[in-house]
Amino acid sequence: MAEREGSYSARLPEGGRKISLQRCETCSQEEAKYRCPRCMKYSCSLLCVKKHKLALSCNGVRDKTAFVSVNEFTDLNLLSDYRFLEDVGRAADAAARHLSVHNPTAKKLLYGLRNKARKCDIDLRTLPVGFTKRRENSTTFNYVEKKFYWHLKLIFPHSHAEYTLKGVPDDKTLADILKPYIDPVESDPVVCQRLKIYTVSPQSDVQILMKVENRKQNSVRYYELDARRSLLDNLKGKVIIEYPTFFVVLKALKNDMVILGQDASEPAENSDSESSSLSSVEEGEIRDSS
Repeated sequence: MAEREGSYSARLPEGGRKISLQRCETCSQEEAKYRCPRCMKYSCSLLCVKKHKLALSCNGVRDKTAFVSVNEFTDLNLLSDYRFLEDVGRAADAAARHLSVHNPTAKKLLYGLRNKARKCDIDLRTLPVGFTKRRENSTTFNYVEKKFYWHLKLIFPHSHAEYTLKGVPDDKTLADILKPYIDPVESDPVVCQRLKIYTVSPQSDVQILMKVENRKQNSVRYYELDARRSLLDNLKGKVIIEYPTFFVVLKALKNDMVILGQDASEPAENSDSESSSLSSVEEGEIRDSS
């Protein structure tokens, strides 16, 4: 029976006993029991699975567009490709039916938004209608005040929490943006309790990271942002897909989230030419809007 997509599983030989010829690629100590359908990394436990997902920003969902050689191509691969093409066809048809695709006003507003971002030294890229982030994005530019009001996503990986903010002015500092969440005094009591590991930690231990876009899947890197500076200053010189997503982490617990320029094996600049494909799952996720 075929394995369900996105699930971790160990293959069982005859007799039902689990065997593995691989060591866990996260801890390198225990025998591997699971293999990630997405990046094919071996893991020995749920803890190592979670660590590898955080380190590589891997979602565990099989890449339907990954290359498969002719020698390894099976009937299951053929069926998978057929279903993938069906999904793409449905998504394209749904997008074609969407009124905003053919709305000149919407296109003009989108062009104006990208143009204003470019003048602020921000490479703002938008996705076609039908993509999740395109539908979620509520970023606007106020021509009277001459500033952006950003759609923003905050991810707190150590608490498994995620929050979406709308209408965040670009002149607001990141420290002020985070106050309602991790400030021991000003944060909401319910939110404070959920993010307790952050609120009890010294503020100097908190780091704000943003993923570097357009990199190869196996070389995920992050920008370290300055909490004292404004949102606009932190976004300058960076590629933004629809809207910014910030990872709020603690220095001692961020594991293998490598900050750009702090890896001795590579230069500090963003290698934008390495890959023109979108790197995150959300960027590639398509919802059927029919």
